[in-house]
Amino acid sequence: MQSTQHQNLVGFIWNIANKLRGPYRPPQYRRVMLPLIVLRRFDLVLAENKQKVLEEKKRLEEKGITGPALDKALSRIASEGRKQELFNTSGFTFKKLLDDAPNIAGNLIAYIHGFSPRARDIFDKFEFETEIAKLDEANRLFLIIKEFCSAEINLSPKAISNLQMGYLFEELVRKFNEQANEEAGDHFTPREVIRLMVQLLFTGEKDVFKPGVYRSVYDPTAGTGGMLSESEKYMAEKNPDAHIELFGQEYNPEAYAICCSDLLIKDEPIDNLIYGDTLGIKDAKNKTNGFVPHDGHPDKKFHYMLANPPFGVEWKPEEDFVRDEYKDQGFSGRFGAGLPRINDGSLLFLQHMISKMHQPPRWVDGKNVGGDGSKIAIVFNGSPLFTGDAGSGESNIRRWIIENDLLDAVVALPDQMFYNTGIYTYIWIVTNKKPKHRQGKVQLIDGTRHFKKMDKSLGNKRNELSDGHIKELVRLYAEHEHDAESEVLIDGKPERRVCSKVFDNREFGFLKITVERPLRLNFRASAERIERLSAQSAFANLASSKKRKDDAVYRAEIAAGEKTQAAIKAALERMNGETLYRNRFEFEAVLDAALKKAGIKIGAPVRKAILAALSERDPEADICRDAKGNPEPDPELRDTEIVPLPDDITLPLPLGYDNETGHDKLLELVRDHCEDYLKAEVLPHVPDAWIDHDKTKVGYEIPLTRHFYVYQPPRPLEVIAAEISQLEKEIVGMLREVTA
Repeated sequence: MQSTQHQNLVGFIWNIANKLRGPYRPPQYRRVMLPLIVLRRFDLVLAENKQKVLEEKKRLEEKGITGPALDKALSRIASEGRKQELFNTSGFTFKKLLDDAPNIAGNLIAYIHGFSPRARDIFDKFEFETEIAKLDEANRLFLIIKEFCSAEINLSPKAISNLQMGYLFEELVRKFNEQANEEAGDHFTPREVIRLMVQLLFTGEKDVFKPGVYRSVYDPTAGTGGMLSESEKYMAEKNPDAHIELFGQEYNPEAYAICCSDLLIKDEPIDNLIYGDTLGIKDAKNKTNGFVPHDGHPDKKFHYMLANPPFGVEWKPEEDFVRDEYKDQGFSGRFGAGLPRINDGSLLFLQHMISKMHQPPRWVDGKNVGGDGSKIAIVFNGSPLFTGDAGSGESNIRRWIIENDLLDAVVALPDQMFYNTGIYTYIWIVTNKKPKHRQGKVQLIDGTRHFKKMDKSLGNKRNELSDGHIKELVRLYAEHEHDAESEVLIDGKPERRVCSKVFDNREFGFLKITVERPLRLNFRASAERIERLSAQSAFANLASSKKRKDDAVYRAEIAAGEKTQAAIKAALERMNGETLYRNRFEFEAVLDAALKKAGIKIGAPVRKAILAALSERDPEADICRDAKGNPEPDPELRDTEIVPLPDDITLPLPLGYDNETGHDKLLELVRDHCEDYLKAEVLPHVPDAWIDHDKTKVGYEIPLTRHFYVYQPPRPLEVIAAEISQLEKEIVGMLREVTA
């Protein structure tokens, strides 16, 4: 199809959509237009053999042939040369619908019900019958159907091939979704972002361009199918002889319907596209619309995977299913490395995709005796880069990915690239088949300044990638150079900036050590401190009772407790309230003598409460020590330090993802390193500090922004002073005008 014809059709269909204004707002046009475009295409595809299908249906049913056998027979007659099942057994066509205007709504519904099962399912997911009723009530249905029968819009296979029609449909999906940017943004990724992801995914992939090669492409959050179709389009251009099979899963019914429509229009298999929740829902309610409440491709592995999972969306509906799998299956399931916070499940999708990787290549004597391996491109917000403390679920997931050398690159995109959010986003490239020069490394690419302003913003989308920007980012990735530069615009002026850095995997890991300082307390039995004893829970609980059902016993126990409290306070008041003790052992001896003299016996909790009430922190006091003579730590002085991993450490670390297994082995590797850090960075400032090695944790983060930070010196003070002086003069001038 010529570009002019393509644009004319897009424009004509867009004009039809504008006739919906009134009953529909522009963001809602797609609810009507997308299913009608699909319906009209199917109508014209099936028009030539429509009568043959009706006659064959009658003949076969008279012979008792029904069900799948009937469907296959009718599909073979309905459209010659089609591979995917498509037919219609109603007596209607678009033109016949116009012949009975008063009953057009009911007839249109009957027409849709006459389609083959998978085509009919598409219109069910569109919930198009609801729109038919709304259009009919608003007196728009006949008008819109009539417009689709205009000679100016020819969607027949004789005018437009299946592939060309697919391109047209994708363009219209893009335009309608851009109109509905806020509403549709969750399952619609800007096309230029997809093109960048696809080109990054296939960069360095030599085998995929061999004639006749088979490769599978998978998107667990397929949305409207943009990533799948763009991957297929790219491969068709680069290697027409390749056999590409598309797989996906989508839980939004409208997005699923759009994706299925695109595939069916192009006469491509739709059985590989699953309607359901990829992560899984436990005890999902039975549904009649084919919803699959779990991974729809449980036993499949894929060569290439792309996804744009929801940003910052709770995975509460999937929580029970995911936690059960994590607990029961561990690394035999999808989520062995850990679970992120409940308010963002994006890292769950990445773990899911990693679980679907082919076995990596394994070379022996120049021959691959392993598998094909896999490569992933996934879009995240900034959260998966650094959210989560050392030992948290997010940190453990990053650690597992990086220590197993799966993370290949992270590309930072400009802000304001997506329709429903203006935040910065990042493309992660994850693979288990890194070439030798990329092994043990992670490349960070700063693409935040590679964009151009759009002529007209669409929701939060104000920036876009040009073909030149995509080419430059792909070049940086392909060349894999540390401190590689690129020309970007800074304040509207071109400037050379470092946009690529390459790091060892180890450099993203760190140790979080706990630094303790000794507890130093003084003690005094003053009236003020004795009064504080009442606030101590162990002391207050002396005058309590659990015998609430027996009132007499309840009152007796409380009275006895109050008597004990009073006796303790009296004994403390008889101590010398002026004497200040800076040694806990000495004070405990005096305290014990006072209680013994008063005939009072107390348990450890009450004793601890007395010491807490009568003490205050004192840097001049002696160190408090335990029974073994070791200094006790002061919780209020406790601090943590972030220590880089040792340069010579080998990955993966021996520490398990429960943060306990192998901890002793980890300490053997890092104890001296941590002690050296303590001597160099801490002891010069607090010489009595020490490390509690039992609390040492491992963390991983990807501080991309920090690595590309460029220091900007402040302006000279004289320049700032001159500006302030000028502003003062202007203010004085304005005040004179007001008072004049």
